[in-house]
Amino acid sequence: MEEMLPLVNEKGEVIGKAPRSLCHSDKKYLHPVVHLHVMNSKGEIYLQKRPLNKKIQPGKWDTAVGGHIAYGEDIFLSLQREAEEEIGIGDFTPEKAAEYIWESSVEREYIYSFTTVYDGPLTPNSTELDGSRFWSKTEIESNLGKGVFTPNFEKEFKKIFLK
Repeated sequence: MEEMLPLVNEKGEVIGKAPRSLCHSDKKYLHPVVHLHVMNSKGEIYLQKRPLNKKIQPGKWDTAVGGHIAYGEDIFLSLQREAEEEIGIGDFTPEKAAEYIWESSVEREYIYSFTTVYDGPLTPNSTELDGSRFWSKTEIESNLGKGVFTPNFEKEFKKIFLK
């Protein structure tokens, strides 16, 4: 059975639901997602490399954690679930960093973005990621606009870290 995602209005309020495949079609139904930027105490930012088999932005570096909020699921529970699934962390304190709408050629997302400082062990899920590592902010800045990162990550990095 296909995963059902909530549909939201431009204020982030749930107004319905739709199958995931419809949300990732030319219909561009607005649906919510969570992002978590994980930093260590040195200020480095942990990024994941998207697998080459992903439909959207394959092979590019992206936010440490990102995923859809399931229909009926709380934002924070979704964030915890995705963090556990993707990089194996469950005990962290998220801080809200941004909330905005992102549109690409195949979808429209209402993004809830968070940051956390975490120095514990990370266990990246090899079926979800094609690699991961910490990057310095300078290293990220020097690679912006070069096709290394997803466009969404670049926008969010500028919004959160280059204020």
